[in-house]
Amino acid sequence: MSRESEADPSGEAVLPGALPGTLPEALRAELVAFRRDLHMHPELGNQEFRTTAAIKARLEKAGLRPRVLAVGTGLICDIGTVGAEGVAVDGVPVLAMRADIDALPIPDTKTECAYRSTVPDRAHACGHDVHTTVVLGAGLVLAELHRQGRLPRPVRLIFQPAEEVLPGGAADAIADGALDGVGRIIAVHCDPRVDAGKVGLREGAITSACDRLEISLDGPGGHTARPHLTTDLVTAAARVVTDVPALVGRRVDTRAGLAVTWGRIESGHAPNVIPQHAELSGTVRCLDLEAWRQAPDIVVAAIDEVANLHRAKSEINYVRGVPPVVNDGDVTALLRDAMVARRGESSVEGTEQSLGGEDFSWYLERVPGSMARLGVRPPGERTVRDLHQGDFDADESAITVGVELFTAAALLDAAGR
Repeated sequence: MSRESEADPSGEAVLPGALPGTLPEALRAELVAFRRDLHMHPELGNQEFRTTAAIKARLEKAGLRPRVLAVGTGLICDIGTVGAEGVAVDGVPVLAMRADIDALPIPDTKTECAYRSTVPDRAHACGHDVHTTVVLGAGLVLAELHRQGRLPRPVRLIFQPAEEVLPGGAADAIADGALDGVGRIIAVHCDPRVDAGKVGLREGAITSACDRLEISLDGPGGHTARPHLTTDLVTAAARVVTDVPALVGRRVDTRAGLAVTWGRIESGHAPNVIPQHAELSGTVRCLDLEAWRQAPDIVVAAIDEVANLHRAKSEINYVRGVPPVVNDGDVTALLRDAMVARRGESSVEGTEQSLGGEDFSWYLERVPGSMARLGVRPPGERTVRDLHQGDFDADESAITVGVELFTAAALLDAAGR
């Protein structure tokens, strides 16, 4: 049966009989201003004191009672009555909405942007300011519905610090009770490959595992005229760079997508001196959960083999990061139904599994949940401003989309319990 669109008081096109919880124009403008303020004042993981204070103040202004995490940044805030066991008073687990609040240690290179970062070498280049504003906005809308007696079930807001710091601030939030009484959890992540007004959904793994790798190579140095009397660390480091990824790729099923990629190599100071020390660092990424569990043994063995071949002593620091984000089928269907209810079938598209890492995965180790890719590309834009680049920005209409997706998901989740 076809349904024709009509206009709501905020000016958005909605479907007849649509769920409550759309975004009033005044709040829409406030949220854009809030996001721009965060964008101008980015803070790194576990240093998000100003950001935490701003979120807390706005939630308290709405009559809510947020609680700052024990680590000093990040917050948890319940909307509606939650019992002593952390669940709703009728014993049914609550729905949680998670945002990450930290920025990246890179410069903001946008040259014609009134709200570019004011902090040197700091930028919200991954869209966490948008994620934060979406969950804040959803909380404010749902708080108003609760006051009107139109929110059937409590909802929890989680503003998590340090997503960019392995193994991720999710562990701190979980340790502080973020998931106590939670039955399902949802999140969004900005995607500059998806047009604003749409979301990308995927059941199953949507990101990869990500670990950090740090290596020191040592050996007796010497003159470049006599490399046979030394451990040629520059060559040894170069062979580790090229040979280890190749070896690793042949020791697991290629469909697991286990990949070693280097980000830094450093050795030597003079052209005619073979150095005594070299350092390398990079990441290990993996699409498959079981292969990720085997990755440390596989990668370390490959490094030792190559280093020993070149008579270099290796010291390896393998830092465990995060497993893949594996979206639950039922919760992904909930997000799909919520988006369709707001903007129709054409607003939802499939998305691929990426090699990016996300500590939202730690929540999904404990409760079912799903992360949607939130479109932030201006429709018709050809240039893709990729994540973790200094010129990244988001079409701010995505804030409205994210808020209304989350409010619809909360209402549909309550109706289905």
